[in-house]
Amino acid sequence: MRPVARGPGGTARRPGEPAGEGTVALVGAGPGDPGLITVRGLELLRRAHVVVYDRLVHPRLLDEAPRARRIFAGKASGHHTLPQERINALLIMHARRGRRVVRLKGGDPFVFGRGGEEADALARAGIPFQVVPGISSAVAVPAYAGIPLTHRGVASSFAVVTGHEEAGKRESGVDWARLARSVDTLVILMGLKSLPRLARELIAHGRPAATPAALVRWGTTEIQETVVGTLADIAVRAARARLEPPVVVVVGDVVALRDRLQWFDDNHALMEIAQ
Repeated sequence: MRPVARGPGGTARRPGEPAGEGTVALVGAGPGDPGLITVRGLELLRRAHVVVYDRLVHPRLLDEAPRARRIFAGKASGHHTLPQERINALLIMHARRGRRVVRLKGGDPFVFGRGGEEADALARAGIPFQVVPGISSAVAVPAYAGIPLTHRGVASSFAVVTGHEEAGKRESGVDWARLARSVDTLVILMGLKSLPRLARELIAHGRPAATPAALVRWGTTEIQETVVGTLADIAVRAARARLEPPVVVVVGDVVALRDRLQWFDDNHALMEIAQ
């Protein structure tokens, strides 16, 4: 009888599978436009044996790893294909079988991407890993909408917060009272569902109701859509437009600059005319 080949940790290795120690790379895929992935991230993706990817990863990036095993681990509001504990276990299992694993995550792994939890699970399991930062939607999406987060004479500070918090929390982890007046530009990720409440919180704590606000859906992609209003009416405008996630919310005077700086929308309009 032929002996069974064993991978790292003593797990059985099927014929043709890679030998040696497996690794995991937590790679930021960027905000949606496949051209915004980093050179390092693309290199690791092309060498991967296994790719565990999120819902917001552009399909063209998966084409860069045609021979890799692909595992969808997408999450939408109220629906998770795989629970986080299962994702952690998958990364560990495939690495222990000697595979090069890429955990391909939308945006940046460490900006509301639960990459820290995955890195911690890998560290506790003794799995070699690396983190490849990605361009966060918090920065890229406003830029594609023609909204600079800082601008001389208009805004010298910005903050990125989550509008989605775990059910069952007795109080918000975000101090809206402090953020309302202490930061020039607010970027709120995953905040569409709670937008009416967030707008009320900011106004109640001193942010003027006339403060410009913008909602950018599927930012940096060919279906990008932007809705502009004020804190007083942005929730109503979102409802009228029937927006659905993913949406990035931007609040601050810099939103008014979009009238002159909306380069991406204008370029797409010209391309459609030319076609």
